Amino acid sequence: MNPLNVGSIRHEPRGDSFAFQCIFCLSYALLLVVALVSQMLLLPWRSWLPGAEAGKNLFSDVKAAVYTLMSHLV
Repeated sequence: MNPLNVGSIRHEPRGDSFAFQCIFCLSYALLLVVALVSQMLLLPWRSWLPGAEAGKNLFSDVKAAVYTLMSHLV
């Protein structure tokens, strides 16, 4: 056992990961509602959400749009 590695366990701050998860979930829910309502009204919602232009699956397109949005927030 190497005594230099005893305290080398890295802990990620819970506040940052929790905040990221909250923002991701809220953004996903909001954009999913926009996409679902637009899909029901036969509107071209994929062009409104950056990152979702070329997709074919509603949920993966919304996820891509949320990741694009999150990258602009950081």
